[in-house]
Parts: sequence; structure tokens; C-alpha cells
Amino acid sequence: MILHQANVGVPPMEELERMARRRHQAPKPERKGQWWTLRYRHDTLVNGKLVRVQKRVILGPSAIPEREIRKIADEHLRPLNQGLETVGGAVNFNTYIEKYFIPLVMPQYAETTKARYQGVLDNYLLPTFGKLCLRDLTLMTLQRYFSQMAASPLSRESKDKIRDVLSTVLRSAKDYGLLVTNPAEGIRLPKERRGKHKTKPHITPEQFDELVNLITEPYATMVYVAIYTGLRVSELAALKWNDVGHDSITIDERFCRGDWSEPKSDASNATIGVDRCVVERIHRLKLLTVEGRCGGRGAVRKYRVVKSDGPDDLVFQSLRKGTPLRDNNVLSRHIKPASRKIGIGFVNWRCLRTSRATWMIEAGANPKDVQGLMRHSRIQTTLDIYAQFVPESQRRAIERTGAMIRERIEAAREAKAPAMVN
Repeated sequence: MILHQANVGVPPMEELERMARRRHQAPKPERKGQWWTLRYRHDTLVNGKLVRVQKRVILGPSAIPEREIRKIADEHLRPLNQGLETVGGAVNFNTYIEKYFIPLVMPQYAETTKARYQGVLDNYLLPTFGKLCLRDLTLMTLQRYFSQMAASPLSRESKDKIRDVLSTVLRSAKDYGLLVTNPAEGIRLPKERRGKHKTKPHITPEQFDELVNLITEPYATMVYVAIYTGLRVSELAALKWNDVGHDSITIDERFCRGDWSEPKSDASNATIGVDRCVVERIHRLKLLTVEGRCGGRGAVRKYRVVKSDGPDDLVFQSLRKGTPLRDNNVLSRHIKPASRKIGIGFVNWRCLRTSRATWMIEAGANPKDVQGLMRHSRIQTTLDIYAQFVPESQRRAIERTGAMIRERIEAAREAKAPAMVN
């Protein structure tokens, strides 16, 4: 580890900490033409070495009294003199990403998350902030960048992801002692011109029944379990036989496109109750044999859906080799073609999970119960994201409210009628 840090061209953490000495500066402001200027010494990295260089900044117009300009100068130097600006802040953003963030932080994430982070870094953050020092990434600088996104065609979700990645990078710099605070925590995204479209796609129980009947096994059972349990597709792909209980399922792993990892959050790592029909349908897979293509000339052979059902074997296995299923292949080859046949083209794995929560809310389930079964860390996530706009239930509410209003008006009129007659 020491050898690696010695070759990256940037002082290692220990060296930065050793050089972080607080040196008080109180230079006198100077008039230069129409401006007050201030010249002071600043730590910066030159060819991987920390050196002190002179820096001159403009404080304000020369018309400002000297007494006031001294106060401005003191405020400008306050982060340096009070140790609020670390020596490590001299590292520029691009260097920090390449030498610290990618080798130290990125390995902690799943492969899909790493790919998404790298895309945000390459396309947005490095072109904008790559040449700036970490200490120059102030809240004002960052907020200016995000405020300019008001006219961007990017969706709010994309803007929010850019902010999240930037905040993660700067938080790690704070954790490693290169920054005192994380300026990204105060960033506010510009408001959208239109309100957020809160309704997320979901299917009805009737559509679900048609959909499952058009999909072959084991993919039909995969969809069945997804709807009846609300499991994420990565959790379905990682489901093993020792995770299936008498009337429960345990989620302790996930698999996504070649990457095994722990569940998304502590709340996701849980055992949930399921309907017995789900467990029975899962065990039914052991008895099934299906036909599948073999070779490149259209040959067909029969495959056992479950090749091995030991405690550590997968529930959902690829037909030919028994390896983990790839979610995008199942979606594009089996689920989407079936959904198009019944006239619904928006079905995906998230839609199935959303449908489960929506049906529970339609059935009158307590939000806390929905949260527990969906395994959300916060109840607000359940209510904001998965509580769908359901026209049928709203119509019933409108009809009941209208009936109540009419009954009370009619009762009031009948009560007044005898008095008017008398």
C-alpha cells in the first residue's frame, strides 16, 4: 500500500497531514489602480509536490475605505488562518478522482453502480471541475453549476444523480481529511417548469394474469414471484433454495449482471412473509421440463428447469448451464414480447415491484406493512414512490363522498319541510 501511494504522483495522506501546519498571515491590502488587492501565500501541488506560491486577489473597488477593506481581507484569509482550509484541498479534482476516489472508494460499489458513477464523472463532473482544486469547489461555485441546469434538457432524476455523485466524491474527500466540510450538501436543484409526474407504471391483477400465461417457464414463475413478493430483480436472480421457507423468503444477497453483493440496504436484508401459493409455485419448478433451442441450427431439446436443488443452488437457473439468469435477457426475450401481445408496452422489472405495492395500498393495507414488505428504509419512500394514482379507487372515493353529501342535504331538506308546512 505504501509503495502504491509513493508512485501516484500525489503526496500520500500521511504526508499531507504532516504538512498541514497552520501559518497565520496578515498581509496589508494594496491599492492597484481602481482596485484593492491582496497578496498572500497559498499551498498548491506542483508536479506532485506541495509548494507555497504567491497569490493575488481583488478585494473590491479602491473607493472602499481602508478600514473596511481590512475587514474584507481578514474574512478572505480566515479559512487559512483558522485551519478551516486543509492542505489537502490543494489537490485538484481530476487528480483526486484518479488517485484516491477510483482506487479507494469505487471498489466498494456494485458493478452497475460503478458504471453509472464513471459515466457521470466522465460526462459531467470531470469536464467541469477537473482542473479546480478541491478547496475551490465552494458551495457558490457548485450552486452556480447546478443553477445553470435549469435550461438543460436533462431530467430531474439525472440532475439529482449528478448531485449525488458529486456529493459522494466530496464526502469521501472530507472523510480522508482533504476537506473540512462537504460543500455539496447545501446544493439545491432548480425547480422544474412542470410538476413532477408522480404516477409510475403499474399493471392491474387482470393484466398480470394474462401476462404470466403468455410467458414460458421458469420466467413465468420469476414474474409471479416478483409480483407476489415485491422482490427486486437482482434479489430474484440471487434467490437460493435455502432462502425459501415454509411461508417466508429471506433476502440476503443480490446478483446483477455478473456482480454478487449484499442487499441494497439494511432494511432490504430481511425475511418477509409470503403467500403459500408463492412457495408452492417455486417448488413446482423442480418437476418441470421445458423445450429449448440447442445449437445454431434450430435444434430443440428438453431441459430440466431446476438442474440441482441443493441449499446453495439457485432457484432460477439458466436452462442450458444452470448459471444465474441475466435480467435484461429475460425482460427483452420473454416479458416485453408477452406484454406487447396484450397491449401494454411499459412493463419492466420496476413496474412489477411497483404493482405489488400499489395493489396492497388499493386493498387497504397499512402503509407501515407495505413498507415492511417492500423493505424500504423510510416510510416516505413507500408513500412517495409506490403509492400510485389509481383511478378506480379515487372514483370510488368520489362516489362515496358525493353520496354522503346528497344524503345529508336530503336529510336537512326533509327536516325543514314539516316546519315550512306548519
